[in-house]
Amino acid sequence: MAHRSIMLIIRLYAAIVAVWMVMKPLFMAVNRTLYSHAAPLDWLRVIKAGLPMDLSMAGYLTVIPCLLLIAAQWVSHPRVISRVLKIYIFIISVIISATVIVDTMLYPYWGFKLDTTPIFYFMSSPRLAFASVTTGQAVIGGIVFMVLTACITLWLNFAAGRVPGDSMAEKRHKAVSTTLLVVLTGLLFIPIRGGFTVATMNLSSAYFTDDNRLNHAAVNPLFSLMYSATHADNIDNEFIFFSDADAAKLFDSLNKPVIPDSTDVKPNALSNRRPDIYLIILESFSNHLFKSLGGKDIAQGLDSIAHGNALLFDNFHASSFRTDRGIPAILSGYPGQPTTSVMKNVVRAASLPSIASMLNKAGYTSRYYYGGDPDFTNMKAYLSSTGYSSIVGDKDFPIKQRLSKWGVHDGPLFERILEEIEPYNRTTPRFITIQTSSSHEPFDVDRAPRNADEPKPVTAFAYTDSCVTSFVDRLAASPDWANTLVILVPDHYGAYPRDLNDLRAERRVPLIITGGALAISGLNHSIGSQTDIAATIAGMLGLDASSFKFSHDLLDPATPRYAFYSSKGQIGLVTPGGETIYDLEAGRPVRTSGDPTLTDKARSYLQTLYRDLSSR
Repeated sequence: MAHRSIMLIIRLYAAIVAVWMVMKPLFMAVNRTLYSHAAPLDWLRVIKAGLPMDLSMAGYLTVIPCLLLIAAQWVSHPRVISRVLKIYIFIISVIISATVIVDTMLYPYWGFKLDTTPIFYFMSSPRLAFASVTTGQAVIGGIVFMVLTACITLWLNFAAGRVPGDSMAEKRHKAVSTTLLVVLTGLLFIPIRGGFTVATMNLSSAYFTDDNRLNHAAVNPLFSLMYSATHADNIDNEFIFFSDADAAKLFDSLNKPVIPDSTDVKPNALSNRRPDIYLIILESFSNHLFKSLGGKDIAQGLDSIAHGNALLFDNFHASSFRTDRGIPAILSGYPGQPTTSVMKNVVRAASLPSIASMLNKAGYTSRYYYGGDPDFTNMKAYLSSTGYSSIVGDKDFPIKQRLSKWGVHDGPLFERILEEIEPYNRTTPRFITIQTSSSHEPFDVDRAPRNADEPKPVTAFAYTDSCVTSFVDRLAASPDWANTLVILVPDHYGAYPRDLNDLRAERRVPLIITGGALAISGLNHSIGSQTDIAATIAGMLGLDASSFKFSHDLLDPATPRYAFYSSKGQIGLVTPGGETIYDLEAGRPVRTSGDPTLTDKARSYLQTLYRDLSSR
């Protein structure tokens, strides 16, 4: 019986490995537009690079069958064990299918492998967690899930075969059989651990090239999910590259004040020191939508605004990759984190400084408008605790206007705002933040494309562009325009086009400042990021920005010029002296130029950020 049980485990283990290997070319085939550059040899290299992680994951999934077969040595009803094994095979088939399908469907939108982020989104709002998925995708995904689950179940049951029965002769040797199976179970921990080296299996084990998309294709999605779940809250001990003293020294050198040229003085940016401020957060916009910034001619209205009486920052960067990271970067000057989101922890989020609280102390009233559900990703808790006295969300609109999967489209949203602000007797200045949503996946807007071949994302971005432009035009036509400052910035890196394979190119977003209260205009080439908005507003109004540790006044020539940004597995740092992109999972720079100390400075920045977060 022992040798048959051992062969069953070996066959099942090999069958699970085969499933994971097959899933890799399927992942690349479904996302073929992202892998059109991959040569045939690259597909084989992906399978080879991911094999150790697949062996590890198969080891995890085979431990329970080993324990079942050990139990089978001591029971006289092998049919019971056989049924339990079949149930277990069905369960892991469901898990494998679900992780593969969710990972494959989300990757084109997120650009990183499956982790606990979808679970966080689902827990905060199940409806919005699936809002990016179209009805057609959901139906196809459900069908594929059932078919894939059935195929994997049949394959694993075929490979496993029948659980060996017992006999009187076999019972006499059950102690030997048990010992051999226990040894086999112990041997499974070799691939689980990743071999005999000092380093255990981790995400970087599958990295084999500078092309991150190929690396991602090699990563086992279930391993990625498990790794994220077991490391998500380990921020106290995460990203420690240097001693505290050395990290502080590097971080301080990055933030050393600049000695400006004698002719380079800070301009008086406002004609009114307490204007009404409208901060408009543009869902998924980027430089690639602006013709004047080298992109496509999509955001035509905003492009026109940017080159009118406005400041346009064309060397500006998104801090992070999702809205729950981008909002604190904009509103609190707090950089997005690659492995967690400060919004996940309500207590930590409440401790952040914010533009709203700063302006409230200066006599402003603060309101927030969003057509979606403000409970999603704990956003309402964050906004309420950081100074917004009024938050308008989807439930504040009639049901007939909630036509988007995300809630209310941008057109009705801006109409609502105009209705509420136009009958206005200015006694106190106001700070109004508006978050758009119509240009979010799945890009379903009630608007005809400008031409028959226009993709859905282009139509959606053009729609939001027209809504925002119309709103700004209405403000400009009002008597209060001379007392108005409008700031426009995307929430994170762009969602279009999808074929970008360069971290910095993805992060290039515009910052546009306009309004009748603006006393200066033109193109500004200063390097900056979303975290700099807070200090820049404070500088324009003459307010104290010392609470914004990671923010710099973009109009002050004495402040350092740089941009730090992060993605799920990488960080980047851009300075006038060069740039670096560092792969956190591979533990090495992907690209670096200029200043040879930039990689260390980028890592010290990340270490400082996580130490600050853990102290909140």
